[in-house]
Amino acid sequence: MPSTKTVDLAAHPLTAWQGPLGLPDFAHIGDGDFSPVFDAALKAHEAEIDAMAGNKDAPTIENTLAALELGGEALDHVSSIFWCRAGAYTNETIQALERDISPKMSRHFSAISMNEKLFARIDDLYQRREHLGLDAETLRVLEKTWKGFVRSGAKLDAEGKKRLARINEELSSLGTAFGQNVLADERDWALFLDEADLAGLPDFLKSSMAEAAEMRGQKGRYAVTLSRSIYEPFTTFSERRDLREIAFKAFTMRGQNAGASDNTEVVRDMLKLRAEKARLLGYASFAALKLDDTMAKTPKAVHDLLDPVWEKALEKAAADQKELERLAAQAGSNEKFAAWDWRFYQEKLRAEKFAFDEAELKPYLQLDRVIDACFDVATKLFGITFEEKKGIVAWHPDARVFVVKNADGSERALFLADYFARPSKRSGAWMSALKSGYSLGHGSKPVIYNIMNFAKPPAGEPALLSVDEAKTLFHEFGHALHGMLTDVTWPSVAGTSVSRDFVELPSQLYEHWLTVPAVLEKHALHVKTGKPMPKALLDKMLATRTFGAGFATVEFTSSALMDMAYHARPDPPAEPLRFEAETLEKLDMPDTIAMRHRTPHFGHVFSGDGYSAGYYSYMWSEVLDADAFAAFEETGDPFNPALAERLRKNIYAAGGSKDPEELYTAFRGKMPSPEAMMVKRGLV
Repeated sequence: MPSTKTVDLAAHPLTAWQGPLGLPDFAHIGDGDFSPVFDAALKAHEAEIDAMAGNKDAPTIENTLAALELGGEALDHVSSIFWCRAGAYTNETIQALERDISPKMSRHFSAISMNEKLFARIDDLYQRREHLGLDAETLRVLEKTWKGFVRSGAKLDAEGKKRLARINEELSSLGTAFGQNVLADERDWALFLDEADLAGLPDFLKSSMAEAAEMRGQKGRYAVTLSRSIYEPFTTFSERRDLREIAFKAFTMRGQNAGASDNTEVVRDMLKLRAEKARLLGYASFAALKLDDTMAKTPKAVHDLLDPVWEKALEKAAADQKELERLAAQAGSNEKFAAWDWRFYQEKLRAEKFAFDEAELKPYLQLDRVIDACFDVATKLFGITFEEKKGIVAWHPDARVFVVKNADGSERALFLADYFARPSKRSGAWMSALKSGYSLGHGSKPVIYNIMNFAKPPAGEPALLSVDEAKTLFHEFGHALHGMLTDVTWPSVAGTSVSRDFVELPSQLYEHWLTVPAVLEKHALHVKTGKPMPKALLDKMLATRTFGAGFATVEFTSSALMDMAYHARPDPPAEPLRFEAETLEKLDMPDTIAMRHRTPHFGHVFSGDGYSAGYYSYMWSEVLDADAFAAFEETGDPFNPALAERLRKNIYAAGGSKDPEELYTAFRGKMPSPEAMMVKRGLV
C-alpha cells in the first residue's frame, strides 16, 4: 500500500543531501523513512514522465532526451542509499522493504519504457538523428536510448507489453529472494571450534575466527564462517580434514539446503521467465538478448574464447592434481583425494616448489597500507589525491570517507569504503555510486563507494590481507576510479555505464599495479618491524603468480560455461540443478574442484540481472587487461606518463561515450588476441 505520509522531497534527508561534504545526512535517516519517500519519489518521477510525454512542442534533445536523463533525481537519491543499505547493512526491516520496493521499481521503469507517447518522441529524434548536428557522445546516447526502449518492449503490442512488464516484475522479486536466501545461509551457518581444533592455522586466521565467534555470541571460541576471507584460508591451512570437509560442503551448498532459503525453485522460475522474455522480444535465447549490446555480440563468440581456455585449464589441473595426490600420499593419507583437499595440498606444493607459503606474506599486506598503495598508484598515474575525513557518519560505523582532489587542488569526487565482513552484509566485493559524475544540466560530482568483506581483526590489531584479498581491493578500486575519473556530458554513459564485457577492464587492469616491485617495496611493510618485504620473498611471490592456474581457471571457467549453458538455450531446463550436474559431466569437470559459484548461490547471475549470460566478461576483459598492461611493460615504465594519459582519457574517463573497441584502439592502437591472457594465467 502506498504511504499516506506527506513527504517534502526538497527537504527530506534521503533526497535533499545536506550532510557533511554534500553527502546524505545518514545520522538523520531511519529505516522507516524509506517507504514513504520511495512512494513520493516514484509519484514525482511519474509526473515528470507524463509532462515529457505530453509536451506539445516538437521533440528536441533538450526537452526530450536531456529531460529524460535528468528526470527522477529524488528517486535516484533515495534508491542509491537504499540499495547501498540493502547490500552493505541490511536487517529484517530493510529486507521486507526490498521485497516490496523491487517489484514497484520494476513496474515503474517498465511503464516508462513502454510509454507510447514518450517513445514516439524518442523515435522522432532517432529517425532525424543524422540531421540534428549532434556531437558523437549525444548521438551515441540517443541511439542507445532508442535501442533501450525497443529492447524493453516499446514496439510490442498491448498484450505483449503487459506480459513483459509482469515478467520483469516477477524477475525483480525472484532476484531479491535469491540474494536474501544466500545471505540467510551465510549468516546462519557457523562452525564453532576450540583451541584443540586449530592445528595448522596461522595466527591471523585464529584472530579473525575469534572475532567472528565473539560477534556471534561465542566469546572465547573460534568460528569458521562462509565468508571467503575465513573459509578459504581455513580450508588452505587446517590440518583437520574432517573440518575442511564440513566447511567445504556448507560453502558449496549455500542456497540448496531444502528449507525456506532454498533457491532451487527460484532459479527454475527465473530461467523460465528469462527465456520467455527473450522470445517476446524476438531473440533466440536470453543469451542472444543480453549479448546483443556487448563486445562479444553472440554466444558463439563467447565460446570461441572460453572453450580453448577450458581445455588448457583441464590439462593443467590434471597435472597439478597428480602432484597434490603425491603430497597427500607422502603425508600418510589413505583417503581418496577430494575437493576439500585441494587448497590444503596446493599450499604444501607451493611451499615445496617456492620455499614459502601464503602466511609469510600476510604480515606485509596490512589493509591500511594496501589502501595507501591503491591511492599512491592513482596519484602516480592520474594525478589525483585522497584525503580521509574522520568523524563523518555514513551507513555504518566501519564506512570511511575520502575527498578526492585533482592535481590543481579542486575537488573531483568523494570516495567511501566499507571493508569488513559482518552478518548484515552480503558476501563478495563490489563498487557502486551514490551519485555518478556528468556535466549535463547543473552537473554532478561522483560519489563512489567500495564494499569488501575482509575478516575484521580484534580491536587494536591491524587487518592483514592475503594476496588475493589485496588484488580484490585493487580490483574494486579500479572500478571506483572508472567512476571517479569519468569526464562525460550524459549521465547514462558516465563511469561504469559501459558494455558488460568492457566494464571489468579498468578494474582488472588496475590489479597489475599491486605487484609492481616499486609499489610493494614502498607499501608492503612488515606489521611489526615496519621493514619492507625482503627481495627474496618478493621474488618468490612474483614467481608464484601463475601457480595454481589450473585450479583457478577451472573454478572460474566452469561457472562462465554454466552461465552460458543455462541462457543460450531457447528453452530452460526443467530441473536446473540436474542440468548443472549433467553439463559439468559433459565438460569433464574434475570432481576434485568445485565451481567458483554453484547455481544456488551464483549471485552474479541470479541475484538480479547484472552478469546473467555475462559472467564470461571477466575473462573477455582479461584479454584486454593483459594486453593493456603489456603496453606499459613495453615502455619499461609502469607509470609511463604519456601512456597513463592515454589510459585516463580513453578508458577511465570516457565511460560509455564511444564504442568500446574504438576506445581500446585509441589507447593501444589495436585490439588484442587472447594469447597474452593465456600467458598471464600460465596456461601456455
